Amino acid sequence: MSTRLVKTGRALSGLSTLTLWLAGIGLVVMTAIVAWQVFCRYVLNDSPSWTEPGAVMLMSWFIFLGAAVGVRENYHLGFDVLLYVVPKGGKKWLRMISDLVALAFGCGMIWYGVELVRLTWDTILPSLHISGGWNYVPLVAGGVLISLFALERIVLRLAGEPIDDLLDELPPAEAAAELDTANVKA
Repeated sequence: MSTRLVKTGRALSGLSTLTLWLAGIGLVVMTAIVAWQVFCRYVLNDSPSWTEPGAVMLMSWFIFLGAAVGVRENYHLGFDVLLYVVPKGGKKWLRMISDLVALAFGCGMIWYGVELVRLTWDTILPSLHISGGWNYVPLVAGGVLISLFALERIVLRLAGEPIDDLLDELPPAEAAAELDTANVKA
């Protein structure tokens, strides 16, 4: 593997880890906001107006950031059923098609997300007192990361890196479940 690919891989691995941490922190903060909202509503009988839209915006962030990490870790949607019946060479192409679809989807998220941000930037969210465009920034950020991580997988595969070898050695889900059950009984 070339030195450039190794350095890029390390940088993207760090970005993926940071993204996962940010998504996790967002989930925890959103949970705290919802808990605060429930406490204020049912104990203090005075619910703050910012809690619900704030929690929804945080949810958008951790969903899109988590989805991007899923693309890098190969947990995104794919051709799993077909992978069990095609030969190894065909699996590589199905995974390539899957990554190309993820790349195209990420580019679409960027394109349409930027348009949504542009169209809503001049509006103000009354409860948060920020631009309405911030509702769609997570869509753009997730699209950038999904595109970047899908492109990484495509480039590695085209460079001949064995990124699919470990996946080809895994048993089908049904066999894995049976193996797991057998280990529990033993």
